[in-house]
Amino acid sequence: MSPALLFPAGLAALAAVLIPLVIHIARRTESRTVDFAALAWLEERPKPRRRLRLDELWLLAARLLLLTLVALWLAQPVLWGVSDRRPVLAIAPGLDPASVETPEGARRVWLAPGFPEVGAGPTPSGGGTISLIRQLDAELAPETPLEIVLPAVLNDADSQRPVLSRQAGWRTAEPPRRTTLEAPEPPALTVRYGPDGEAAVRYFRAAATAWAEPGTEPALDTETLDRPVPRDARQVVWLDASVPPKAVIDWIRGGGTALLIEGARVPLDVAPRPVWTDGEGQPIATLGRLGQGRVLQLTRPLTPEAMPQLLEPDFPDRLAELLAPAAEPSRVVAADHTALTGAAWPQPPLDVRPWLALLIALVFAGERWLATNRARGPAP
Repeated sequence: MSPALLFPAGLAALAAVLIPLVIHIARRTESRTVDFAALAWLEERPKPRRRLRLDELWLLAARLLLLTLVALWLAQPVLWGVSDRRPVLAIAPGLDPASVETPEGARRVWLAPGFPEVGAGPTPSGGGTISLIRQLDAELAPETPLEIVLPAVLNDADSQRPVLSRQAGWRTAEPPRRTTLEAPEPPALTVRYGPDGEAAVRYFRAAATAWAEPGTEPALDTETLDRPVPRDARQVVWLDASVPPKAVIDWIRGGGTALLIEGARVPLDVAPRPVWTDGEGQPIATLGRLGQGRVLQLTRPLTPEAMPQLLEPDFPDRLAELLAPAAEPSRVVAADHTALTGAAWPQPPLDVRPWLALLIALVFAGERWLATNRARGPAP
């Protein structure tokens, strides 16, 4: 445990201790001169020198202590290395704490914002489990044992296992259940082509055929530019260098995904960034945002000479990743998502100011009592 000041400049307020010193030096206990007849026969003599004297030392000490504590409070004192070393058992909301075996001497908290104590109030709602585990690990002292109890299946997991600063216990409250995840649907292309883009239709027809189940028709709608885009279209490929009509732009703005060939332009709300590059790092396609929609822009002509990726076997897969990217996994078996170790978090210090504020209030009350005591002599 080591003390420190987060704002040492606050100690400059210590200069204020001169104020009560000056007041007490200048103040004198009231005295009155009483004339009587014998004074007429006394010779006038020089007045003796006065020695520097401080009146009401207890009151002066209280005021000096009060100002010193206020200056220390302004300097934001903290204590490093002060924390609760008891083991912590973190329980995910939704689980029954009574069914969870608790280590001896451990304190039980919910995996919820603020990490409330189990039994201290209503059960909080869940959400953001992995982020809360990281936060709890960062707030605990390095020597504090941590054990985490989770449901069998996490519905809000991150795409990678969490990394903690300690070897945490990781267990589930119930055995995992078998679950079946549905495969994502392949893109359903709506292609609109002009005179210069008709030759490129075959590449998208080949990709749609590769996505289709054996024996089924590919999800492909190819028409010329004069045919409107259906409202229920999922992915639109615009094979013309002209600006798409307002209906198509509004469709994108409402949440649609469009792939434009080189030369076509639509107004973007977010500047495009490369999402597909070649072996030399040169962009093949960029992604921009328009409202709630996505705008993919090819940077090369759709010919094998300019874009040899059209003839590669993985072209349908790369195209599907662009048009319908898979969502990051969020539902995993908790036992398979065990935390790793290796993270290092700076431990937060203990803020001493709340205790200083209480001490300041007590000293101020004592100073007021001394200042209003009837036994004090009135100021001159």
